[in-house]
Amino acid sequence: MDSEEYSDSDSSYSDFSSESDEDASLDDARDWCRLDEDNLGPSPPRFPFTANPGVKVEIHSSSPLEFFGIFFDDDIVSFIASETNRFAEDFIENNELTPSSRSHNWKDMDSSEIRVFLALLILQGILQKPIQKLYWSQIPYFYTPFFGQIMSERRFALLMKFLHFTNNATIDTSNHPQPGLRKIYEVYEALNRKFKSSYIPECEVTVDESLLLYKGRLVFKQYLPKKKSKFGVKFYQLCESSTGYIWNSLVYTGRDMPLWQNANNYSSTTNIVMTLMENLLGKGYCVTLDNFYTSPELAEILITNKTDVYGTLRSYRRGIPQEIKDRNIKKGEIIGFQKGKMCILKYMDKKPIHMLSTIHTIDFVEKCKRKKKSNGDIEEIKTKKPKAVLDYNRTMGGVDMADQCLSYYPTVRNQQKKVLQEDFQAIIEPERVECICTL
Repeated sequence: MDSEEYSDSDSSYSDFSSESDEDASLDDARDWCRLDEDNLGPSPPRFPFTANPGVKVEIHSSSPLEFFGIFFDDDIVSFIASETNRFAEDFIENNELTPSSRSHNWKDMDSSEIRVFLALLILQGILQKPIQKLYWSQIPYFYTPFFGQIMSERRFALLMKFLHFTNNATIDTSNHPQPGLRKIYEVYEALNRKFKSSYIPECEVTVDESLLLYKGRLVFKQYLPKKKSKFGVKFYQLCESSTGYIWNSLVYTGRDMPLWQNANNYSSTTNIVMTLMENLLGKGYCVTLDNFYTSPELAEILITNKTDVYGTLRSYRRGIPQEIKDRNIKKGEIIGFQKGKMCILKYMDKKPIHMLSTIHTIDFVEKCKRKKKSNGDIEEIKTKKPKAVLDYNRTMGGVDMADQCLSYYPTVRNQQKKVLQEDFQAIIEPERVECICTL
C-alpha cells in the first residue's frame, strides 16, 4: 500500500460507499451509507504495517530445550527455587510435625533440581497415567524406570508439597495490582514480558478466550459449556493468527483484573481488547475477533490508533444500522452499510451472519469445493462467499491452535496439590505453546 493512498482520518474513506461523493463532508462520513452490491468501490485500504515481526532473541540451535530456556530463564528458575525453600522452612518452623512426617526429610533445592522437577512434570504429559504415583510403580505393566532413576518419589512429592512462587509475608492484598493472582503474580508477569520481548507477531493477530481445566474451589472459576474443559480458569489471549503464538494474555479474576489505562466509560469487552493490544497499537496490525468482543465502539477506537479489525458481530450491539437488524434476506444475499472506514454487513448462509470490518466491503470471492461422487469421480463445485467471511475463517483460529497444542500433553494429574493444578497451568502451559510455535 503506497503511503500517499492513506489518510489518518477515517472520513477519507467515505468515497468507498456507493452513495457518497467526493465532496462529502466529515459529518456525512459519520453517517451510515447503504452499499450497492452492483456498484462497489474498492475496499478500504489497510493501515501501513510498520512493525518488525520475528524472533528478537539470539538463538544458537533449534532444540526445544533452548526455546524453553528463552522464556524460563535462570532468573525465573532461581526465584522459584528461593521461594520454595523459603516456604518449606517457614512451614517446618511454624508447624508441629509428626514423627513420621515426610517434611523431616526436606533439603533445600537449587535451580538445577527445579529444572529436573519441571522436566518430569512435562514428561508426565507425554507418558500419561491416571495418577501420579504410578510413574514410580514397580508393577510391570506400569513400570517406567526413568522417573525413579532421575528423582525418588519421596523427593518429588516433597517438591510438589512445597513448590511456591511468591513470598507470603510480603503480600499486601489491599495494594496488590491483581489480588486474585497474588500467589503467582511475579512469575506470571515475568513470563508475559518474556513472551512479548522475545517475538514480534506478524500483521494478523487474534483475540479470544481460553479455558484451563480446574475443578477445585476458586472464586473466579468459570463455566464455559462450549469449551472442552467446561470448568476452569479463563484466559483472554492475543495470539498470532498463523502460528498460535501467545503474545499477551490476561487471567480473568473478576473486578480486580487490570485493564486498559485509557479506559473511560467503554464496555468491558472493549477494555479487554485494548489492554491486550496496547503495545501493538499504531503499527498497522489487524485483529480478528468473535462476536463477544466486536462492536462499532471498539472499531472506532482502533481506527484512531491505526489498527484494523474485523469479526463477527452481535446484531443488538449499539450503533448498528436499524435496517441491518430488521431486514430479512434470502440465502446467499448480502446487505451492507459503511461509515468512514467501517463496514457492517449481514449475509445469509444457513443462518444470518453479521460482521464488522475496517478492510472489507460486501464483495464476494469465488471458491471451488471438491465433492466425491458415489462412482468415485471428483466433482468441482464453484460457490461464492463474502471475502470478509473467508478471511475471518482463515485468521480466527490462533487461540484454538494454542489450545490444540496444549491438549496433546496435559501436565495436571490427580494427587497433585490443588494450588499446583491452578498455578502450574497458568505459568507453564502457555510457555509450552511458545516453544512449539517458535520451533
